[in-house]
Amino acid sequence: MHFDEIVQQVKSYNCSLVGITGGEPLFQENVHRLIKRLCDDGYTLMMETGGHRDISIVDLRVKRIMDIKCPGSKMDKRNRWENIHSLTPNDEVKFVIADQSDYEWTKHVLDQYHLDTRCPIILSPVFGKLENRTLAEWILHDQLHVQFQLQMHKYIWDPTTRRV
Repeated sequence: MHFDEIVQQVKSYNCSLVGITGGEPLFQENVHRLIKRLCDDGYTLMMETGGHRDISIVDLRVKRIMDIKCPGSKMDKRNRWENIHSLTPNDEVKFVIADQSDYEWTKHVLDQYHLDTRCPIILSPVFGKLENRTLAEWILHDQLHVQFQLQMHKYIWDPTTRRV
């Protein structure tokens, strides 16, 4: 879509909160221009990012929801650890946990970087791989200061559906 079409489409929804996601938004050439325009127009913005691109250049009016990829994803080598120093209390960090090994790795990362003192932390089970209850029980047992979240789009739509 053309830039102005996106802005018009957002306006047509008559909403105040806009989420920017889908693949990796920071790969999109005009994403910063779009963010500035929507923030200037009074929208509240959230952006979900894979955590492998520099988040320090994102407008601070945006709630940045950054993934830290666990080893079970096979994408953990792409984590851009420097991003942790750019996090603010307005941001969130998300870990998607595949198994107990990912969970233990996540606890280590939380401790190493004192993440729960920087911003809210979200732990989510990999859909179809780790039982929701199992992860919830681990979190409760260890008394982690995190939020538990399900990948709701996988429950609402077919889990293989993209762009929802």
